[in-house]
Amino acid sequence: MGEFDLISRYFHRPAQRSPLGVGDDCALLAPAAGHHLAVSSDMLVEGRHFLSTVAPERLGHKALAVNLSDLAACGAKPLAFTLALSLPAADEAWLAGFARGMWALADAHGCELVGGDTTNGPLNICITVFGEVPAGQALLRSGARPGDDLWVSGTLGDARLALEAFRGTLQLPAQAFAAARLRMETPTPRVPLGQALRGCATSAIDISDGLLGDLGHVLAASGVGATIDTARTLPLLAAGTGVCDDAWALTCVLAGGDDYELAFTAPPALRPEVEAAGRASGTAVTRIGRIEAEPGLRLLGANGAPLAQRFAGFDHFG
Repeated sequence: MGEFDLISRYFHRPAQRSPLGVGDDCALLAPAAGHHLAVSSDMLVEGRHFLSTVAPERLGHKALAVNLSDLAACGAKPLAFTLALSLPAADEAWLAGFARGMWALADAHGCELVGGDTTNGPLNICITVFGEVPAGQALLRSGARPGDDLWVSGTLGDARLALEAFRGTLQLPAQAFAAARLRMETPTPRVPLGQALRGCATSAIDISDGLLGDLGHVLAASGVGATIDTARTLPLLAAGTGVCDDAWALTCVLAGGDDYELAFTAPPALRPEVEAAGRASGTAVTRIGRIEAEPGLRLLGANGAPLAQRFAGFDHFG
């Protein structure tokens, strides 16, 4: 099976939003009048971002999900994406599973494939996703203000929990491991929540490298600091309930990575609107702290005292 046979068989569909679809030298996109085009790229490398044991269907899902998560953090509506795929071999069973997982998520968000590239080499997946957001309504990292509440969506830390189980650092009951592994391999991009937060959130970011690490980008861009009540974050480790101690739970929740939830800020007066956005999008939202004028990030323990434990977010070159 040649390169163009592979593309035609697994990655070609009639276009809805692109005048050309797949197959020309460039894709053409036409966002709605009064909207900005939102663009993001993420690369997944075998052994760095995913294990060789992951099912291809789950990998197809995740490859697109991590990109859609960036659109969610911007409050953008998905439009289309490109796929650059390096493959050790044209394995038809693997390709069928990968495409099935990718198409299922793409269809769920009305996002179509409009171009890309394939080549022979180590397994490497790079997707560039395109979305649209009304001009002036994009959620940015730079909008957090002193006095804002700090929120997170969904649950945190389960992907890190699964990784530690794979490494043999933690022993998990079979049910807890299956739940944590599912979160690691098939994250849920919070696209509906991101759009629902337009108009009430002052800043947002998706949590890919750990809550503290990614929140640090918001604080730096906004020129503010924050305090987090870690007692509010402990219950966010859903799969780890009752199976690991508080120190490990906090490590997973605060510095785990691979969560693809949203961290965002909003004025206290808009708490009802934030909670309504969560309900409308079917996503749990939890208030975990506050934004402050004093630079830096402060963690409080269960008794309200400063937490001595230290955490570090994921760094590709760290």
